[in-house]
Amino acid sequence: MPKDAAVEEFAGLVRALKARDGRSYEALGRRLSVSASTLHRYCSGATVPQEFAVVDRLALLCGADEEERRALEAAWTEADRARRRAASPAPTPVPAVSAAPESNPEPSAPEPGPGPAPDPTAPDPIAPDPSAADPSAPEAPRARPRRGALAPLLVAAAVALVVLALAAALLGHPTRTASAPAPASTAPGRTAAPLPFTWSIGSQLWEGGCGHTYLVDRAPRAVAPPPVAADSGAWAGTHGAVHGGEALVRITVQGRSPSDAVVLHALHVRVVDRAAPLPWNAYRMDNGCGGAVTPRHFTVDLDRPRPLARPVDGLDASGAEVRKIPAVSFPYKVTSSDPEELLVSARTAGCDCRWYLELEWSAGGRTGTVRITDGGKPFRTSGTRGRPAYVHDSAEGRWITDSDSDRPGDR
Repeated sequence: MPKDAAVEEFAGLVRALKARDGRSYEALGRRLSVSASTLHRYCSGATVPQEFAVVDRLALLCGADEEERRALEAAWTEADRARRRAASPAPTPVPAVSAAPESNPEPSAPEPGPGPAPDPTAPDPIAPDPSAADPSAPEAPRARPRRGALAPLLVAAAVALVVLALAAALLGHPTRTASAPAPASTAPGRTAAPLPFTWSIGSQLWEGGCGHTYLVDRAPRAVAPPPVAADSGAWAGTHGAVHGGEALVRITVQGRSPSDAVVLHALHVRVVDRAAPLPWNAYRMDNGCGGAVTPRHFTVDLDRPRPLARPVDGLDASGAEVRKIPAVSFPYKVTSSDPEELLVSARTAGCDCRWYLELEWSAGGRTGTVRITDGGKPFRTSGTRGRPAYVHDSAEGRWITDSDSDRPGDR
């Protein structure tokens, strides 16, 4: 049987997500708590999931943005309708009364007394006029239509029960996971209004501009020397590096108007995937550094079941006295002339975590939530506990272990 067009469109979107991520059906299935064969049926269009939640988790895991998730949910809705139409039982045809065979036919009415022979060319009296029937004859011809009339009633009752069961199932199951609230929907045929502010991120930041650790799945001889902080993104991309132990993310938010303020209400953390820490080598970009100013920031413990972004004061020790820099306190207002930088420090020791942020805002009677991602994909941070750690010896031009760096006479 050919697939419904809506089902095929939905399956194509799921296949595109899977191809973008690059992982196998088995690996993705483990993250989604479904079998590899089930995920393959979703991608091929052989099966449409009964709930959108599992597809939404796949979209988040593969780095889909808000617009892609809305399109995916719309495609799933149409495919699910097609699935329910196909699953609904077809009405059973009711045979004609005169043609319905019976294993135990009822006794026919007694024949009338002698009279003229019937005309052989006349049609069979399938439905005789009751006014012309013999009053003494039993009503067998009418009993059979009454019994056959029950069939359509039973079919209608069965269809009604199926519809009620499907409605109860749909109302009783949420379509999205609690950790990833659905974005605000837009009425069909209307374009969503632009955000009243702009935002940008920096995701390859180093503490103090000089201290950071990357995990790289390469031997030391295959790793280039550490770059300057400004070139860290290109270096990390070339080596397939993952933030080790801590990731620093800077979010710059600026209003579009100098007078109409945008109010920032909260910053949420969403972890979309947890796995064991990566078994890779740890490469430190420095051998220790520090600065006179510790910026205010939000600290996030990714190892907690429900991580929170907790505001932390900063410190300025550049003057004669140490001065405290008050932490960002929500709600917070921004305009085009008064932007704000939100610095997030996300740490982990026990997981390979993929995560993103959500920023709640309101302005001019509108409210919304912006998802903050790393170029459309979740941020990624992995613990470094127990991993071989290397620092770079600029004199010899090679990576050495921490123990080697403590013995300068051996080099």
